[in-house]
Amino acid sequence: MSMIVRCRDCNKELVSHPTRTQCCGCSNMMTVRADSVSAIDLSRVVMVSSVDNSYKKSSFLTKEDIAWQEQRRQRKIRKLDFEIR
Repeated sequence: MSMIVRCRDCNKELVSHPTRTQCCGCSNMMTVRADSVSAIDLSRVVMVSSVDNSYKKSSFLTKEDIAWQEQRRQRKIRKLDFEIR
């Protein structure tokens, strides 16, 4: 999820990043990371836009491949007992 947030004190706009923390640096200390926003006073923060980028990826496997994987996942595991001499 990507969003753009503006601080009313310094008019700096920050774009969220999935791993990086960004801060405006003014006295309000607005901080943006991934899908969270924090500040000393949130009433001085404006959400400019919010875009949901989490779309469902199409599967590259066919229905037969998925069925085969499910059968393989549900198979029993045989334990071999060895005689120790």
